[in-house]
Amino acid sequence: MPELHFDGETVVKTAGTYGRDLLERVLSTFLQSFIGGIAITTPLDGSMWYAAAAGGVGAVLSLAKGLLARVRAVTNSASLAKGV
Repeated sequence: MPELHFDGETVVKTAGTYGRDLLERVLSTFLQSFIGGIAITTPLDGSMWYAAAAGGVGAVLSLAKGLLARVRAVTNSASLAKGV
């Protein structure tokens, strides 16, 4: 098996790519959950804070999944899919 050598610039680029990917996934999950929560709480006369809490829970779960993907395989992606 060949040895892998990374210079400092490669490590920073890899971490930056992963960080942007994870941030995008967490923010989009929050917004999707929040909008879904509003769509549910409005007709049921629920609080907007419940919608925000639902968005927060979704975002935290998305963050955990992204961190798990990083631990599972050293890639530039926060995806659990192989080859991404």
